[in-house]
Amino acid sequence: MCDEVQFYTVEQCDQIARCVDELAVDVFAFGLITDFRGLLFDGTKRMLEVADERVPMQVEARCWCGSRATHNARIVNGTITYEGETVVVGDTAVADGEQPLFGDVVRYELLCRRHYTRGELGS
Repeated sequence: MCDEVQFYTVEQCDQIARCVDELAVDVFAFGLITDFRGLLFDGTKRMLEVADERVPMQVEARCWCGSRATHNARIVNGTITYEGETVVVGDTAVADGEQPLFGDVVRYELLCRRHYTRGELGS
């Protein structure tokens, strides 16, 4: 079982594929398809390329409006951002008087395409 494949390297995905072929084992991989910009993660892209089959999980995430959530929005200091590094870890649980990890409060929210493209957050 492989989790968070969006963070795997292309080489790691190729190694997993070789293990499947050479050891005759099944591997189940899980992860996000696209990043906050709507682009494929390198690891996910490669895993999809080498996978024998793809079975989407029936996870029905919902946007704040109730529509199906299809996009992972990165929110920096309360505003959706569409640029930046693919992977950023932020500290959203900051104690009173402490500075956020990178000087910014970074969090992610699932949104429908309409609210993602309009930059509209729920509350």
